[in-house]
Amino acid sequence: MEPKIKNKKEARRKRIKMRIRKKIRGTTDKPRLCVFRSDKEIYAQIIDDSQNITIMAVSSLCKELKDLKMTKTDKAREVGKLIAQKALDADIKTVIFDRNGYLYHGRVKALAEGAREKGLKF
Repeated sequence: MEPKIKNKKEARRKRIKMRIRKKIRGTTDKPRLCVFRSDKEIYAQIIDDSQNITIMAVSSLCKELKDLKMTKTDKAREVGKLIAQKALDADIKTVIFDRNGYLYHGRVKALAEGAREKGLKF
C-alpha cells in the first residue's frame, strides 16, 4: 500500500528537480544559477557545487527591490538583472541555469531573460 501524498504538485516538482540535478553540476568556472519561486517572492542563487558554497544570492526582498510597486513577473526580471550585475562584478560571465523543477514559464522565464539582458551567458 502506497503512502498518501499530501501535495501532488510539490511531489511532481521534486521528481523533476531530481531528474534535472542528476545532469547539472555547477563548477568554479561555470557555477549554477538556481531559482526558487514562492507564492509571493522569487529567489536566485549562484552556487559552486564543487566546493559546496553559495557564491551570491539575490531575492525580491532585497532592499533595492523591496519597495518597488510592480508585478511579480517584473520583480523577477529585476532580480535576474541584479544577480547578473553582481555576477559580472564578481567576474562570473557564464552560468548553468537550474530552474529547480519549475516550468520555464512566467516568473522563471522573466528572471532568466533579465539575467541575459545584463550580459550573463547560459
